[in-house]
Formats: sequence, C-alpha cells, structure tokens
Amino acid sequence: MSITDEINSAISAHGQWKQKLRKIIDPGESEYTITHVESDKNCSFGKWLYERISPEHKNSPQYARAVELHAQFHKEAAKVMSLGMRGEKEAANKAMGLTAAFSQTSAALTKELNNWKGSL
Repeated sequence: MSITDEINSAISAHGQWKQKLRKIIDPGESEYTITHVESDKNCSFGKWLYERISPEHKNSPQYARAVELHAQFHKEAAKVMSLGMRGEKEAANKAMGLTAAFSQTSAALTKELNNWKGSL
C-alpha cells in the first residue's frame, strides 16, 4: 500500500472510533481492553508508523507530529472507553463532545494526516 493509501486508511479507521466508543458506552462492555486501545501500536496505522514506514518518511516533520497526535488519540479513546466501561455514560458522552479532548485530538490528527498527504 502506498503512503497515501495508508494515511487514507488511518483517517477512515480513526474516524470510526467515535461509533465504536458509542457502542461501548451504552452496554458498558467491549471486545477490546482499555490497555489495548490505549496503545498506539496495536492498530494497523500504528503498526505501519512504527514497523513498516520507509525511513525516508520517518524523517519528515509530519511523521513526528502524526506519531504524537496518534498516541494522544489512543490515550483519549481509552479514557472515554474507561468511563463507559465503569458505567459512567454521561461522563463518557461528555468526554466525546466537540470541545472535549477526544474530539479535539481526533480533529487535529485528521488535519495533520491530511497535511502530510498534501506534502507528498
């Protein structure tokens, strides 16, 4: 897969996490563990970022920012998931609001990935 395809795939997959988290909040359970979600190395994009990306692309400023934002995204998703799994539905839903860290980090990650694509 090309770098553009990997980035497009990451944007799509991480965009779907809002729906996944909503499906976790309501019943308070998940097929994933919080530790698994919190790690930015478990998803396919994280594996690509750390294991399969070319050294040439690792040297770009966009790579460093994408790694940072991707890690933040996973930490915020795990926080929301933790709230949901503890039955704190209201707090979990609030943590996914437009001004909350999860949404802000998600938007920043998407913006940075689109900037990276634009620089290629």
